Amino acid sequence: MPGDWGFPNPATPPGSSTYYSLRLAPTSRRDGLAALYGWRYQVQAVLDQVTDTAVAAAKLRWWQDELARTVAGTGSHPLSRQLGQVIDQRGLPTEPFLAMTRGAAAIIERRRPRDPDALTAAAAQDLGALFELLTRAAGDPGPAQIDRARRLGAYTTLVYQIRDCGRLLRRGRDEFVSTQQLDALGLNPGDLARPTQRHHLPPILSALADHARRLRGERREPDGLSTPIRIRVRLADLLLDELAAGAFDLADQRIALTPLRKLWHAWRESRQPPHRSPNTIENPHPWN
Repeated sequence: MPGDWGFPNPATPPGSSTYYSLRLAPTSRRDGLAALYGWRYQVQAVLDQVTDTAVAAAKLRWWQDELARTVAGTGSHPLSRQLGQVIDQRGLPTEPFLAMTRGAAAIIERRRPRDPDALTAAAAQDLGALFELLTRAAGDPGPAQIDRARRLGAYTTLVYQIRDCGRLLRRGRDEFVSTQQLDALGLNPGDLARPTQRHHLPPILSALADHARRLRGERREPDGLSTPIRIRVRLADLLLDELAAGAFDLADQRIALTPLRKLWHAWRESRQPPHRSPNTIENPHPWN
């Protein structure tokens, strides 16, 4: 029986893109995939709920230690039991989990990305790392498939950063802007949160969207990727189109897809057979 962190859980609330991507996944895999999302949820909660830098850093270290305990079968958090089963049954590496904590630590320490490539690398430590875990959990992927999953995860992170830029700025966070962009505009860190500088935000977001689209590549079925990832990417595509249609006027509003629209497109994507790459072997015996 699933624990408190089976599907659905706090990381996969009804109406969210995550919920629909897992709701349409094979039934036997939902709880395990929801536990993987649970890890990211806990890491992101440190950023969202803790304002003291030292306390946030300590909480991240605790989760890093808890990961080691989880692998050893001695984890104490309610998430650890469910997560430990997935790690053990699918032989998942710990590096992607730790990458998420390192990415969060960089935000806490205000280590700003230098340029677009650094923005991509930072995004790859968020949903890029999670998408790698989802891909490894679904089968036996080859290096090219893992790389594509990470790039699509990074793309999805950038889309969400664009959507959430207003909320992030109000929290004193602007990790979606590189130092290169700030220098080109003669801005200092934190300036974009000021009403007098908000006119710079739409062009910055437009440039970030262009970078995300290049990272995304051609809009087609990702070769050999699982249904949950294909759904997340499709919904990110739709969201980015909506943000662009609103001219990236996002300082004081948050544009989102409705749950019904998410469900419709998630269902349509789930009905599309994924292309299989020659080096991909789908796991014939998914976890119970």
